[in-house]
Amino acid sequence: MNTVTRQRVLSGMRPTGLLHLGHYHGVLKNWVNLQHEHECFFFIADWHALTTHYEDPRIIEQSVWDMVIDWLAAGISPGAAKIFIQSRVPEHAELHTLLSMITPLGWLERVPTYKDQQEKLKEKDLATYGFLGYPLLQSADILIYKAGLVPVGEDQVAHVELTREIARRFNHLYGREPGFEEKAEQACTKMGKKNARMFKELRRKYQEQGDQESLSVAHALLDSQQNISIGDKERLYGYLEGQGKIILPEPQSLLTPASKMPGLDGQKMSKSYANTIALRDKPDDITHKIRTMPTDPARVRRNDPGDPDKCPVWQFHLIYSDDGTRDWVQAGCRNAGIGCVECKQPIIDCVLKELKPIQERAREYENDMATVRSIVDEGNEAAREVARDTLDDVRKAMGIAYI
Repeated sequence: MNTVTRQRVLSGMRPTGLLHLGHYHGVLKNWVNLQHEHECFFFIADWHALTTHYEDPRIIEQSVWDMVIDWLAAGISPGAAKIFIQSRVPEHAELHTLLSMITPLGWLERVPTYKDQQEKLKEKDLATYGFLGYPLLQSADILIYKAGLVPVGEDQVAHVELTREIARRFNHLYGREPGFEEKAEQACTKMGKKNARMFKELRRKYQEQGDQESLSVAHALLDSQQNISIGDKERLYGYLEGQGKIILPEPQSLLTPASKMPGLDGQKMSKSYANTIALRDKPDDITHKIRTMPTDPARVRRNDPGDPDKCPVWQFHLIYSDDGTRDWVQAGCRNAGIGCVECKQPIIDCVLKELKPIQERAREYENDMATVRSIVDEGNEAAREVARDTLDDVRKAMGIAYI
């Protein structure tokens, strides 16, 4: 795998409503860090939203722009990451179609979330090809950018594994270009005599002895080469590992910590549970939501002792409060020294403080939609440029380039 693919990160979100603190703590804060460490492509997955909201898509368009504003307000920088809309890069759909020609039906049916989502969304008619094929569309989303890293939660690892299997199958079927070994040998000479000799020795050790360290050193050697094209590098990666040319590199899951952000009722924060604090909720609404949170059922009256571990508010203290405040909560709740209203006030203060700069930036973007649309237009074009190059390679490999 070359340097670009190892450093390129691809991730997206479905636009189905306003973003909330669960999205911020579970995804966006991680993206903000990743954009300074890798080449990041973040996309609004509007086609994916249609797989479950095709009967009433009205929510999608407004959600797209709300999502972009929330991303920008949370700290995603158009100077550090590409922000784009999935449907504005039609190469996703073409690659999805081409991959569907080689993907066994059973691979899609065994994806764990396929039956899980059908069970959870019983009220929707999900007996559609789009819903069955959405994991393959996800694979196309990843592979069209030759992304090396895909940040996912544990429940999405299976989707990345499917993508790896599809890439492996594609490379096996179409990576055997005529004269491959001869072209790989020619590419090797372009590295210079010393590097070529070292590469061949590392290749021999890996292929004859299975020496993983030799494989890693050889990858690093290829990564450092400035005098050979990306196409030649991909040939040499395949030559090194005893394969053909690697047209679609296999991505790796970048496991992200599960969001510890609870909902207002103690369950996972989710629109489905109506227990969210949206990033752009008004301060008065946030205050009201937190003040009316359920607490330990044992605390019926102010002077009843309680147990913080049984109270949803304590879960917020674990995220927002320092040790001193937590000690105050534990002692005050258990001996009825503080009431629930007092206990909630530090949370209100912390959430409002956290969201204030985000909301200020959001208002600036809300009042300058021309800039927002320009950022997305630029991201769309940058994404298409990369996607076109990948699709050119895929068409050539499959014999439909006609050049």
